Amino acid sequence: MCGIVGVIGNNKTTDILLNGLEKLEYRGYDSAGIYVNNQAGKDYLVKEVGKISKLEDAVTEDVVGSVGIGHTRWATHGKPTVENAHPHFSEDNRFYLVHNGVLTNFEELKEKYLQGVDFKSQTDTEVAVQLVDHFAKEGMNGEAAFRKALGLIQGSYAFAMIDKEQPDRIFVAKNKSPLLIGLGDNFNVICSDAMAMLDQTHEFVEIHDGEVVILGKGSVNISKIDGTPVHRDSYTVNLDASDISKGTYEHYMLKEIDEQPNVMRKISQNYINPDGSLNVEQDLLDELKKADRLYIVAAGTSYHAGLVGKNIFEKIADIPVDVELGSEFGYHMPKLSKHPFFIFLSQSGETADSRQVLVKVNEMNLPSLTMTNVPNSTLSREATFTMELLAGPEIAVASTKAYTAQIAVESVLAKALGDEKNLEVAKDFNLKKQLALAANGIQQIVDEKATIKQLTADYLTDQTDAFYIGRGIDYALSLEAALKLKEISYIHAEGFAAGELKHGTIALIEKNTPVIAYINDGVGASHTRGNIQEVEARGAHVLVIASQKYAEKGDQIIIPEIDELISPIISVVPAQLIAYYASLARGNDVDKPRNLAKSVTVE
Repeated sequence: MCGIVGVIGNNKTTDILLNGLEKLEYRGYDSAGIYVNNQAGKDYLVKEVGKISKLEDAVTEDVVGSVGIGHTRWATHGKPTVENAHPHFSEDNRFYLVHNGVLTNFEELKEKYLQGVDFKSQTDTEVAVQLVDHFAKEGMNGEAAFRKALGLIQGSYAFAMIDKEQPDRIFVAKNKSPLLIGLGDNFNVICSDAMAMLDQTHEFVEIHDGEVVILGKGSVNISKIDGTPVHRDSYTVNLDASDISKGTYEHYMLKEIDEQPNVMRKISQNYINPDGSLNVEQDLLDELKKADRLYIVAAGTSYHAGLVGKNIFEKIADIPVDVELGSEFGYHMPKLSKHPFFIFLSQSGETADSRQVLVKVNEMNLPSLTMTNVPNSTLSREATFTMELLAGPEIAVASTKAYTAQIAVESVLAKALGDEKNLEVAKDFNLKKQLALAANGIQQIVDEKATIKQLTADYLTDQTDAFYIGRGIDYALSLEAALKLKEISYIHAEGFAAGELKHGTIALIEKNTPVIAYINDGVGASHTRGNIQEVEARGAHVLVIASQKYAEKGDQIIIPEIDELISPIISVVPAQLIAYYASLARGNDVDKPRNLAKSVTVE
């Protein structure tokens, strides 16, 4: 959620800021703005509600400088208005600040320190910049005032601030919200995500919670809030700017759906050695062998991948698994087993709901693993172990390839643990073959786009509600399929265990109600067929997605052969395409659906 960019020491600052904000559009936003200073007495503040293109139109040719900050805002406090857009500024126009996160004590700070201040917005962020200004007016310099304010502020934040009296530096700080420093050629940059600045640099420096950075055009000074110096080496991001380009695709989502066969091959190549053994850390396997229960913690699509993973771990590695929502688990933690092991699933590695659980897990000195698509992300750094999803940048808000990658990497770990335990079921599970089948199967599905597009038109045109149903592994899959449809087409969609329909939900079935039934689960296949007859008797318009093994005449979509345990890797793809075409038919913004953000960095 939200995005920050900053530049110091480059005369093309305005262009770099605007280009960087465009790269951060995927995170979700409702307004945007930039502040630019030429370090010679002239400065400019431009803010707009809506798309970055509106901001670009509002930026005139005279808006130039060599230092600046920019921001895309996703509303948390106050409606999307120009006044509530960032950057925010102090009452005397000395300080300009952008902020990601949520300040939990802003009302108390406002009441104690800022009575009489003429606030221009309804945001918590403006309290922060006015607080810095308050201490500056008491005689502190900009840096001291910034540190003083940080010592009082509670909550999550990534801050970038410019002091007009010291325009040769940017003041930066973070707590629970992601922020990076990028090292350029005699200039430096700031960004919430390295992808925003890959056209400027591939060399980045992490900022940890509770740290302050004083950034100059050729200097990066990191310290604790109390001033204790911190040294940290830079690292290289091995991505090319072309990796985050749509290329010939109209939308990122379709590109990312099509990339899934290659993701499966990449996971296989990186995690399966030529001799068939698995490339998994021995220390990780040793720790897992001590565990009596796995706790998979995630949110949204990652949570659904965890539900599939539960079945894989329990069957192949013979270990019980609980799958928990991070937003619930952190505040309502159940009684844990004696030797728990935590697995965190997160595309971005910055999911705030999961991170607050990881903080508590670390406080209890419990072992953990993060599976993420973003190396060097917060969850990756702070967990005991990390495994990379290897899916490549995922830009569309609706996750596709990260979901299938999570299931594949969960399978890698489950197989490795089962082999380590010398389990016959693990030995019999030929993962290399299954990932090859997954790659080929996905390709077969995406090659049938025209058919799926027509089915989408037949079943979902003018519909306001839809239901996905299935049993066992198909129930977990139905939850993800329904989420995809609702989040980008805005059709009300729900995923249900097929057997639960008669326990209430069948009351919602009427003539022409779309019901999409999954039949990949062998144990429940015949029962799901019975549920299909029940909804058809009430007038439902049923579309069946079935595996070759359980398919019957008249089933509309047939899933190529693959082991049932990881069948969602292929069978989710029709649902991804159905969601895509349903959204497209409604004229929605497929890659950036309303009200949603790619990286949920606030609780």
